[in-house]
Amino acid sequence: MIAVIVAGAAALAVALFGTPLFIRFLVRRNYGQFIRQDGPTAHFTKRGTPTMGGVVIIGATLIGYLVAYVVSFFRSGALPSASGLLLLFLMVGLGLIGFLDDFTKITRQRSLGLSPAAKIIGQGAVGITFSVLALQFPNERFRTPASTHISFIRDLGLDLAFAGVAVGLVLFVIWSNFLITAWSNAVNLADGLDGLATGMSALVFGAYVILTTWQSNQSCQVLSQAGPRCYEVRDPLDLSIVAAAIVGACIGFLWWNTSPAKIFMGDTGALALGGALAGLTILTRTEILGAIIAGMFVLVVLSDVIQIGWFKMTGKRVFKMAPLHHHFELMGWAEVTIVVRFWVVSVLFVAVGLAIFYAEWIAQ
Repeated sequence: MIAVIVAGAAALAVALFGTPLFIRFLVRRNYGQFIRQDGPTAHFTKRGTPTMGGVVIIGATLIGYLVAYVVSFFRSGALPSASGLLLLFLMVGLGLIGFLDDFTKITRQRSLGLSPAAKIIGQGAVGITFSVLALQFPNERFRTPASTHISFIRDLGLDLAFAGVAVGLVLFVIWSNFLITAWSNAVNLADGLDGLATGMSALVFGAYVILTTWQSNQSCQVLSQAGPRCYEVRDPLDLSIVAAAIVGACIGFLWWNTSPAKIFMGDTGALALGGALAGLTILTRTEILGAIIAGMFVLVVLSDVIQIGWFKMTGKRVFKMAPLHHHFELMGWAEVTIVVRFWVVSVLFVAVGLAIFYAEWIAQ
């Protein structure tokens, strides 16, 4: 548990004090945000605000994780696990794709970055690599970081390997990449108001710190008598350390990202956080539960899907503008009001998700 606290505290310090240094660097280089022309007109004043702040979030997370394991090594000789390293690989890999997208926008002086094909290829390469490796590295109990089962709170009876190992691998790669793409887009869509996606991410990853710590205490690998209450997760404590580092990084960054934002996370941060969230749901066997814990992100995505689908069918719009937060902006809500209320709803989703998680354990 000391390592979890150290990871969060170190990442918080790095993000809090490192972000202003990064802002000054970006300002000197004139690396500013471009604003979509079809968005709310109030956002035009944000043009030129430094972007690519996700670099700080990723860097702070990595430093927090490293510091935690330096402390753990001298205390108990503990080393990083396959699960933690795979999660960081997914986060950094998608963050790199986002960085290239942000950098393209800046250098070409436009609001469009990488082409859709380039994004798909890049995200696919990272996602497929993660998916294949997540089914490798069995420990002494023959557990791999991920499994081919669809999961809710634990693995369900639906095994994607029902027709053999090869088929299971292919179906798992497709399923996991669907989750990676969905969560990356969800965080990206929510990153439309100052501090909105950062605050929501801190809450969701905070929930996963609690969840993974509980899984670690109730792990089938440490309990003297494994039973239906224990969790078949390979490295829950290591996942908790990563989640805590992300929470610390988000809170430290939020100090500078809240309204009026001095810096935006950009696609660099949105894709990295979305990838990390997808990886956590896969590695903790909570793929469906994750959609409840991060329910506010789901609502943002659904608003966009509904808007596009309904417009194509009827030629009319359900919302004044999608995603959902822009609808409330055009209704006259202040930006800070929208952000805080979305945070409040996020807290409720997190509470419901953790309550379901705990209720399932009690019911066993």
